[in-house]
Amino acid sequence: MTIQLFSFDTPNGRKISVALEEMGLPYRVNIVDITKDEQFDPDFLAISPNNKIPAIIDTDGPGGKTVSIFESGAILLYLAEKTGKFLPRDAAARIPVFEWLMFQVGGFGPMPGQVHHFLGLGNEDDQRYGLARFMKETARLYQVMDNRLKTHTFFAGDLSVADFAMLGWVWRHLRHQVDLNDYPSVKRWYEMMMNRPGVQRGFAVALK
Repeated sequence: MTIQLFSFDTPNGRKISVALEEMGLPYRVNIVDITKDEQFDPDFLAISPNNKIPAIIDTDGPGGKTVSIFESGAILLYLAEKTGKFLPRDAAARIPVFEWLMFQVGGFGPMPGQVHHFLGLGNEDDQRYGLARFMKETARLYQVMDNRLKTHTFFAGDLSVADFAMLGWVWRHLRHQVDLNDYPSVKRWYEMMMNRPGVQRGFAVALK
């Protein structure tokens, strides 16, 4: 059965298209144009109570029943469990996957997302404090990531859903005014990820 992906061309949306391609799952895209407030449509609210993309519907969920999932981190974990891919079975090996996935969901997403917001403001006085605060924190998070990748090929051992989660946001490094040359280990990882055929297919999917 085909999974329905409700999404748009954003870092969180790209996490899921990349994961679906890497996992080899059939899916159909339903574009939710957030520039036109389509995320507030009652039909979308029924599957995404927080009015955020992405969300999915899987008609072949647990027990063969239809399920809907919202929140990109939850979707990644669900798809990994469904396919048995990109999430170790060993409990100890799962810990770093969970750690780095939560790092992304709780920090490396909200912080550069705030940078995007303040860069979009027309008034420099309105921009100044927010940009200084969130660009500093974004840079700190990049350094945490770079330190990790100095000694690890991927964030959590083997390639995992944590890498797909990070990739969606590193993809927007230019938008949040980060030069990857300042973080050579992140740059190495990013270039390696973007050269993967499944990742390239995930970014080629039309989401707007």
